[in-house]
Amino acid sequence: MSSAPVEAVSDQTAIAPSPAALRPDGSPRSYSVRTLGCQMNVHDSERLSGSLEAAGYVAVAESEQADVVVINTCAVRENAGQKLYGNLGYLASVKRKHEGMQIAVGGCLAQKDQGTIVEKAPWVDVVFGTHNMGSLPALLERARHNEEAQVEILESLEIFPSTLPTKRDSASSGWVSISVGCNNTCTFCIVPSLRGKEKDRRPGDVLAEVQALVDDGAIEVTLLGQNVNTYGVEFGDKLAFGKLLRAMGEIEGLERVRFTSPHPAAFTDDVIDAMAETHNVMPSLHMPLQSGSDVVLKAMRRSYRSKKFLGILDRVREKMPDAAITTDIIVGFPGETEEDFEDTMRVVEASRFQSAFTFQYSIRPGTPAAEMEDQLPKEIVQRRYERLHELQEQVSLRENHAQIGRTVEVLVSAWGGKKDSAQSRLSGRAEDNRLVHFSVPEGAEEPRPGDVVTVKVTSAAPHFLIADEPTAYRVRRTRAGDAWDRRQADSCGVPAPAAADGAPKAVSLGLPTIRTR
Repeated sequence: MSSAPVEAVSDQTAIAPSPAALRPDGSPRSYSVRTLGCQMNVHDSERLSGSLEAAGYVAVAESEQADVVVINTCAVRENAGQKLYGNLGYLASVKRKHEGMQIAVGGCLAQKDQGTIVEKAPWVDVVFGTHNMGSLPALLERARHNEEAQVEILESLEIFPSTLPTKRDSASSGWVSISVGCNNTCTFCIVPSLRGKEKDRRPGDVLAEVQALVDDGAIEVTLLGQNVNTYGVEFGDKLAFGKLLRAMGEIEGLERVRFTSPHPAAFTDDVIDAMAETHNVMPSLHMPLQSGSDVVLKAMRRSYRSKKFLGILDRVREKMPDAAITTDIIVGFPGETEEDFEDTMRVVEASRFQSAFTFQYSIRPGTPAAEMEDQLPKEIVQRRYERLHELQEQVSLRENHAQIGRTVEVLVSAWGGKKDSAQSRLSGRAEDNRLVHFSVPEGAEEPRPGDVVTVKVTSAAPHFLIADEPTAYRVRRTRAGDAWDRRQADSCGVPAPAAADGAPKAVSLGLPTIRTR
């Protein structure tokens, strides 16, 4: 298993070595982080891992073997609590057999439920919220010393999470938070009350973090924010996000820039222009629709209507004809009529989404929608969900079939397994973020994770493309592939090559990686 060092940045929040990170024999205690939820949670887990390693803990692959298990929770879906307590129930039996084991629960559900978690699962040692992730090592130490559970939930952000040490799991791709929190009041969403009001990082801090990733070999960055395109509201620049995208184009060696998730109400033409005119901003866009009914959008407090949404997609495709657009949709919002649902179906058909994350509405206590009348019966919501899913599968297949015969560049991520034949394939993402499984022709060079291959699409399914044409296959070795090599060497105890100036590299990057063969 490859080793990922902890990122060092100049304004990093210091995490002191913790006595609780050592066993009685002086060896380091191990940890494992389980992530439930969205990309923000995945990135937060990188911060939690970095903070633990800065305190002296070491990672272990299997949670059952870890001295400390951290569960980073989500509160968006109805089954979030079920997932958490299912995990905790299982870990209770593991803990009984593992002397000195500690369990910590953080994230959105911890922020929401707070002391309730310890009441329901008294074997939990630490509960912490979304605003004090950096406190985890100290809370573990306090719980161990006091021999009682520690619950610490702050109501506002203590330090910006990006200043915490970070253990990034990918050498080629990285998340970079540009803001946290949300100023919207969508009636179905509990996130603003858990993450707080929007807080924006200064552009120089964002660019410095991106540059650090690129210096260490990353060639792809995804900018993160709860409403990423409202970036700049805190320091009074409504055009800040478009400017930030253009600034990404000035970073030498950065090949791919993505962002998620924008809000349609704040999606302006200057952002579309910046996407189209900045060479390394990719032709992919995740644009949450939520509903195609104007009546439902109003009830959701989504400050746009279907005509505006479709107009944004038209302007994006006018500037970037090959853009792949994905979305989020909620089915069965309180009061949704059959006519409202048919409006959603019409907008989905017109939008030509490459894919969609579709959800059945579920009551989230604490949200205005939970108190609305006309909550729909489960069977009606289920039927509508199935109809929408069937339509989107057809649209996705049609959109992907249109890619057959195209030559695409794929950033290699992992082995893909067996698809449609007995032939093993590698996997990666095309520039438009479509998943591509491709074959390596016999005798051809095999790419490393982080390398870029040119392949020709030969077939398609709703959720991926296949590229088995041998004559089109080309490999471009990249700095990201070199960084992957260094990590492999480090994990085997072999010194990694030094940087060009002779200094050892210390920054590691981005997205979770699947181990290769």
